[in-house]
Amino acid sequence: MASSKGLKLALVQMKGSSDKTVNLKHAGDLVREAVKKYSPEIVCLPEFFNAPYNTKLFRTYAESIPDGTTSKFLSALAKELNVYIVGGSIPEIENEKLYNTCTFWSPRGQLVAKHRKMFLFNCDIPEIITFHESDALTAGDTLTTAKVDPATIAFGVCFDIHYPELWMKYRELGCNLIIIPSAFPIDYGDRYWEVYLRARAIDTQSYVTMISPARDTTAGYVSHGYTMMVDPFGKVVASAKEDEEIVYVELDFNLVDKARREIKLFDMRRKDLFDLVLKTE
Repeated sequence: MASSKGLKLALVQMKGSSDKTVNLKHAGDLVREAVKKYSPEIVCLPEFFNAPYNTKLFRTYAESIPDGTTSKFLSALAKELNVYIVGGSIPEIENEKLYNTCTFWSPRGQLVAKHRKMFLFNCDIPEIITFHESDALTAGDTLTTAKVDPATIAFGVCFDIHYPELWMKYRELGCNLIIIPSAFPIDYGDRYWEVYLRARAIDTQSYVTMISPARDTTAGYVSHGYTMMVDPFGKVVASAKEDEEIVYVELDFNLVDKARREIKLFDMRRKDLFDLVLKTE
C-alpha cells in the first residue's frame, strides 16, 4: 500500500443477460480477474447484476437474503478469494414484499451488511424515460454502514444519491467512503451521473463511487455506464466508459483528513438552526 491509510478497490462494470446462472458465472469470472490482477481489499458489482432491470420481472428474479442462490454464490466467492464483495444489488423478497437490495460480504463469506434502496426511482421525462420502481418495490428505511479500515463505508443504491440529507447523516456517523451500485438510464446519466457523484463527494468530503452495469443498447433498459470514483475534493479519480470494464483504484484516506481539516464543513454547521434526524432510529 502506498499509505498506511490506503485501500484498494476494483469496480466491476459488467454486462448482464436474462439468464441468472449466466450472470452469476460472468460476475464470478470478472471478480476473479480483478483479484488476480490487482489484489483489492474490496470488489464492487453493479446494480441488478444478476437480473434484468425491469419492474415486471422483479418478482420472477427475486430471492431471499442470505439463503437465496445469489447470496450463496457471493458468500462462497468472497470466501474463495479472501476478499470483501459489494454484491451490487438484487431483487430481494421478504414476506411477499420486494426490495432493491445491496449486500456486503466478508472474506470469510459472512453477510456483513444489507442495504435496501431507500428512494425509489420514479420519473417521467418526455422522450427519454418513464419508469416507476414503486410499482413493484418497497423502499428501505435504514442507513447501512460497515467498517473496513481505514474506511467507514456508507451504502446506497442508485437513486439514493439524489438526496443530500441522507449522505449528510452518513457523514455524521463517521463515514468516509460512499459505495452506490447504480444503473442510471443512458440519457438521464448524461445529465446527472458525474454531477451527483462530485456533489456528494464535496458535500461529505468523502470518496464516492457509483458502479454501473455496462451499456447494452440491445437491452430493454439501457444503463449509462461510466462507473466512477470521485475524491473528497470532487475530483474524478477514475472512470470507465460505456463498455464492460474493471476500474482499479487505490484510495488514500489522508486526503479525506486533509479536506476535512482545511474546510471544517461539519464544525461550522448551524445546529442552532437545524438538525438532521433519522426518524427510524
